[in-house]
Amino acid sequence: MPNQRRDPLTRITDALGSPALGALIGIAGLVMPVIGWAVERINLKVLLVLQGVLILILAAGHLWTRRAYIHLRRANNLKAMDDARYYDLVRAHLELELVSDYGEIADGHLRVYASEVPRLSALLVTTLTDAASEPQRILAADLTTNPQLLTQRREYLAANRRFTELGGTINRLFIVYRDDLLKQEFAQALLELIGRHRDIGVTCGLAVRDRLRADEAVDYVVFAQAAVLVEEEQGDADYTRGRSSVYFKGVDRWRHRFEGVWGNGADSAPRALQTYESAARSMLDAGVWDEQRATRTVDAL
Repeated sequence: MPNQRRDPLTRITDALGSPALGALIGIAGLVMPVIGWAVERINLKVLLVLQGVLILILAAGHLWTRRAYIHLRRANNLKAMDDARYYDLVRAHLELELVSDYGEIADGHLRVYASEVPRLSALLVTTLTDAASEPQRILAADLTTNPQLLTQRREYLAANRRFTELGGTINRLFIVYRDDLLKQEFAQALLELIGRHRDIGVTCGLAVRDRLRADEAVDYVVFAQAAVLVEEEQGDADYTRGRSSVYFKGVDRWRHRFEGVWGNGADSAPRALQTYESAARSMLDAGVWDEQRATRTVDAL
């Protein structure tokens, strides 16, 4: 805090790392030989000793600065990022929060773990508005094996709500295994999750995991044309596991991948969800789950 008294050791170490002190020592190092040459009475040995002391002080200050402060790499070429303003805002936030492996972000890539993932996800959504990135759109592909995990990410869902309230659009593709779609409990949990997303203004779609290529069945979120968050290991309810990466380059590749699975017209993901939801809700509302009917519906998607 500004008014907190500092101990003598802190004052000394701060002084050693002071840029002003470094500048003075540098000037003194240049001036002393000139004075020694001009004033012939100064002993050469004394002059060398004084210069040695100055060099030691300067080196000590440099070492202290390296130990006391974290030095973060900067991007070599800011323009290489797909959206330079968006990238710079995210980088500035991360400087303050110091997320794991922050140094990687200088290369346009960031890896995060466990509890950092939902927090960073919310930050990426919020920054999309702050950076005024275009288009104000999020494309999210969720490899959904446990719908309840997604309902627990409250901070991320709240950021999604704020984003849509400010005029942004979100398309969320739920990628589900065929066998899971045939189970009553899973269907109920999935439709409840979809209802929550619709309540915050999200357009939802459905794809059957078994019919997708391996590179299509991936958890990822595309933020405008600025960044993509790729989930490499799905987290758990307690955020004790999970690993994701953020890329600020090559975003278009992920956008094309999403749009290819999302589709258009009668074969689109929203239409597939509409077909499945119609059949599943009628059975759930009636309290009688007909697995054969569910199978016919899913196989026809």
